[in-house]
Amino acid sequence: MLVNHSSPTTRFLALLLASSFAAAAAQATPATATATATAAAPNASSGNSDDDQGPADPRHLRDEVALGSGSAAIGGKTLAYRTEAGIQVVYLQDPMDRDPPPPADNAGPADSKTPPVEPEAGMSYYAYFLGKEPDAARPITFIYNGGPGSSTIWLHMGAFGPKRVVTLEDSHMPPAPYRLVDNAASLLPESDLVFIDAPSTGFGHLRGKDKGKAFWGVDQDAHAFANFIATFLSRHGRWNSPKYLLGESYGTTRSAVLAYVLQEEKSIDLNGVILISQILSFGNSADGPEIDPGSDQAYALALPTYAATAWYHKRLPNSPAAFEPFMHEVEDYALGEYLSALAQGSTLAPERRAAVVAKLHEYTGLPPDLIQHANLRISGGVFSQHLLGDRTTGRIDSRFSGPTIDLLAKEPAYDPQAAAISSAFVSTFNDYVRRELHFGAGKTFKPNNYAGIGESWDFHHAPPGGQQGFPGPLNVMPDLAFAMKANPHLKVQLHGGYFDLATLYYAAEFEFKHMPIPPELQSNLEVKRYQSGHMIYLNEASRTQIHDNIADFMRRTHSS
Repeated sequence: MLVNHSSPTTRFLALLLASSFAAAAAQATPATATATATAAAPNASSGNSDDDQGPADPRHLRDEVALGSGSAAIGGKTLAYRTEAGIQVVYLQDPMDRDPPPPADNAGPADSKTPPVEPEAGMSYYAYFLGKEPDAARPITFIYNGGPGSSTIWLHMGAFGPKRVVTLEDSHMPPAPYRLVDNAASLLPESDLVFIDAPSTGFGHLRGKDKGKAFWGVDQDAHAFANFIATFLSRHGRWNSPKYLLGESYGTTRSAVLAYVLQEEKSIDLNGVILISQILSFGNSADGPEIDPGSDQAYALALPTYAATAWYHKRLPNSPAAFEPFMHEVEDYALGEYLSALAQGSTLAPERRAAVVAKLHEYTGLPPDLIQHANLRISGGVFSQHLLGDRTTGRIDSRFSGPTIDLLAKEPAYDPQAAAISSAFVSTFNDYVRRELHFGAGKTFKPNNYAGIGESWDFHHAPPGGQQGFPGPLNVMPDLAFAMKANPHLKVQLHGGYFDLATLYYAAEFEFKHMPIPPELQSNLEVKRYQSGHMIYLNEASRTQIHDNIADFMRRTHSS
């Protein structure tokens, strides 16, 4: 998920700027488990030993794995499954292609006796396989959150794993103890599941020269995941299984590039790509659109989410009779009269400007004076700070709210939604992974690595057919479009929440409508909406709906 632990928009703004500057410069009932350590590959070891001292050569990472079994009540049945938690090392190139190091020069200093280690990433993962025996005919789904710089704890423990953390619908969880329950909405009946933590998150680490530069970037990250997936398919005999990608937030950005990389570099045709809380074109974000004067599209695409949020918090001057017809009305206005008025800039007639102020007040509940002072252009941060007066609405999920830190600030100092659930997820997972998956003893789990990555994420991206990126915010729509054209059987399903200020549902649908694919492929795209936020599955009704929609999608996109 797109999370920030300072200002909800400051970090995203910096990443957005980095995207432009880099391009210009370069053109995520307790089971009964039996842990069994096994060597998954050469230089592999058990991941469940307290006295595990690490590899013989500390310059190199190594594969680790812990196997087990469990059961959970899912879909009205008690299902048995096998578990695998571990570390899989990925490389920039096949280690067998490297030349052996030269003989050591004993006359030189210690660090000159061996060449620098090539960059490598130990990526942590958690896999679930239905039944007691392998079944290569079953679909396999690779799942990840976003950030960039997030582990996959959220989708794993909140959405689709066989167990989930219990949280409140729209308010802060009380402190521990937290509850872990069987997840009736798990996708395990439909597909084997592999939850993958991004490089340097979870239990993962990096090694080698320029290790951050090698893995922290749009293209670098996609290649790391592609190499992980190809290796996993080989080790588990799953090359002939139906294959799916499922990403949330920046994970949808990753999925677009990853689908292209898997197609072009690994010759892997995917059955489907599932996008939750999508952002493919970063110029459509409600975070900081003011940095790009003259580009008003983001303001229009954000308006429906503002309206939904004001409706939820009962801040609309005139409450609509029904929610969905009201949303359609706002959507029509947003890309019609509103965007047209913004396009007039300083030449907008006073009477038309007054009409827009009145309509925005009607749709958002914000004071007319604030709308005037903002020049009709409301960013996500300004909306969150000012809708409720002395309380701040959530960015990840605007149904949440919390006390405003600074009443005089332009934008919020924190995200009440992230603060409300993080402890429950992190605390419960740290207990679960060691007690039931038997992995992680003697290790530290990193739910994210935002502090480590900082502003080092490389947003420079080489689109399909191009050797260089272009100045401006990241846009990976061409990557997904290329994958769909190269594999015309590829289906893509989008899931968006009305109350998501981080990745706007209407912006995601706008991206789908402008996907550069031929008319005959338009039917390969489908859209689902939910009365929930960025993490759609935190709402109980939406969690069931998204499971049912994805399960149906999977059944329709592979032959049994």
